[in-house]
Amino acid sequence: MNTRKALRQRLKQKEILMLPGVYDALTAKIALSVGFEGLVMGGYGVAASRLGEPDVGYLSMTEMAEALRGIKRAANVPLFADGDTALSVMRTVREYEAAGADAILFEDQVWPKRCGHMAGKQVIDAEEHAKKLRAAVDAKTDEDTIIIARTDSRAVLGLDAAIERGKLYLASGAEALFVEAPQNEW
Repeated sequence: MNTRKALRQRLKQKEILMLPGVYDALTAKIALSVGFEGLVMGGYGVAASRLGEPDVGYLSMTEMAEALRGIKRAANVPLFADGDTALSVMRTVREYEAAGADAILFEDQVWPKRCGHMAGKQVIDAEEHAKKLRAAVDAKTDEDTIIIARTDSRAVLGLDAAIERGKLYLASGAEALFVEAPQNEW
């Protein structure tokens, strides 16, 4: 079974799926050696390991796809990938799928972006991000690829706005939602 289908089956189970953040083949192999069954390639880890810089848009989509390929070759398990603010959502989906992503996350920050926990973040209009998510869904070459919507609006506009954005993003075709930086358990 391919990892996209395996991920969909795994997500139907009741047990929580814990995924460590990795940034290269070595960290992927370490995560697998201690028992993780899936991985997340985040922008911060890749930017920090390659450039010694924060995730503020210094790496191109092709550099991120290259990192993704290396991780997938080292660890053929379900792999979530940070699609960032993607200036070209459709191309990012196609390149990331070809590199081995099973799930791709797109965030609603303005460009240039800021790392999720940095101060000074701004978000784009919710309808604009909803259009990007629809384009991402339309661009999939494999129906099993999961598109995840991330909103950074909690820090900028408050929790209620983040929830409303999340509802819109799910209605736009995203299959999962990531609310960045919640400050408590609801």
